[in-house]
Amino acid sequence: MRSTGTLVSRRAVLAAAVLVTAGCASATGPGSSGPGSSGPSSSGPGSGAELVWATGGIGAADQRPAQDIAQQWNQLHPHGPKVRVEPLPSSADDTYQLLWVELNAGLNQFDVIDLDVIFLPEFAQRGWLVDLRNLRSDVERAALPGPMRAAIWDRKLWAAPYVTDAGILYYRSDLVGKPPATWQELIDVGRRVGERSGMAPFVADGAQYEGLVVQYLEYFWGLGGDVFGKDGQSVLFPLDKAQHAAEFMRTAFREGVYAPGFDTMKLEDARKTFQFGEAVFMRSWPYAYQLMNGKDPDSQIAGKVGVAPLPAFPGFGSVAALGGHNLVVSAFSRNISAATEFVRFVSTSPDVQRRLAQQHSLAPTMAAVYHDLAGDPMMALLATVLPTAKPRPATPEWTAISTEMRQQIFAAYTGVREPKVAVEALRKFLVATIRGS
Repeated sequence: MRSTGTLVSRRAVLAAAVLVTAGCASATGPGSSGPGSSGPSSSGPGSGAELVWATGGIGAADQRPAQDIAQQWNQLHPHGPKVRVEPLPSSADDTYQLLWVELNAGLNQFDVIDLDVIFLPEFAQRGWLVDLRNLRSDVERAALPGPMRAAIWDRKLWAAPYVTDAGILYYRSDLVGKPPATWQELIDVGRRVGERSGMAPFVADGAQYEGLVVQYLEYFWGLGGDVFGKDGQSVLFPLDKAQHAAEFMRTAFREGVYAPGFDTMKLEDARKTFQFGEAVFMRSWPYAYQLMNGKDPDSQIAGKVGVAPLPAFPGFGSVAALGGHNLVVSAFSRNISAATEFVRFVSTSPDVQRRLAQQHSLAPTMAAVYHDLAGDPMMALLATVLPTAKPRPATPEWTAISTEMRQQIFAAYTGVREPKVAVEALRKFLVATIRGS
């Protein structure tokens, strides 16, 4: 068995070299007319000995869901192939870099990959994924519409929905009578309760990474903005709404609405700040609910956590970002057939999806599970939030766009650059990127 530490450190070194030349890589990458475009098959020596499931993002912070699923599969398949879970970094950015190295080199160490929905178009276009056409009818019958759309690129099914996600508001139910309906109400209540209880009004992840992009887009979308037109090729990005969203963040940062350290916080930093009793409200994802309500022994707020939709701006409705992870099969796997069956097992089994919700506070992708768990507060909330949750633009250029967006918005809200200048530069970048793609 490989050491995870050795695996990650080796790839970290490779990533530094590969990313320098990433811009010179072929747009289609290896396998564009080979393994990535074929249906499930099996090839290569040692086929069937083991399936390696690589999980990153939030899943890397808590391996219990993946280990639980792997154990279920292994019990049902005593003669193999057995599934082994290989954790990747908890940061979506770091996971992207390591997977880029792995797949661009055509390495076959991973069979199934837990892939953030935002990376699917690029990875599919590069020929790194197996077209799961043989699963399509089963997956379509089981999955919610939003997660299903996120698994398709260029009209082909490249993934099966694993867990979905939507941004939600957490609040201290012992200190706040009802959740705020508007962002201004959140600020007012957060300040009043925070001053009385010695805590910050609001916490979220404001570091210069993908989490900041998601948060900014929720403000921007919440003001009626949109990045692209319905064709995905025309840039909208209205500057007045883009500037308003950036100025909202800048004012909140300058006036202490965000908790101290907001500009360096990632997802787990924000969760720990909230669960240690240092903030009244928090914007996060569903995964944190059970951790804060008792699964994490360090939680100081178990039984005091409420959940609600994100607040809205006057005249608009609440808008949450749609997140989530898909399961994809590597085009370089030595056992594509078995890997595909494992993906089917995870994405279409009601028992697997139900346990993800009940035991791990992860949002299932199967519509039937929400009906079964209607009495669960988180599932009831997600049933109302997910239908209107908004995905980030589906484009192979998302990594470049996200990098520019986080740089400009971070500079704008921290005061390094005027919001007007930052969003104008961002819009120019969007236009240039789409025209050049």
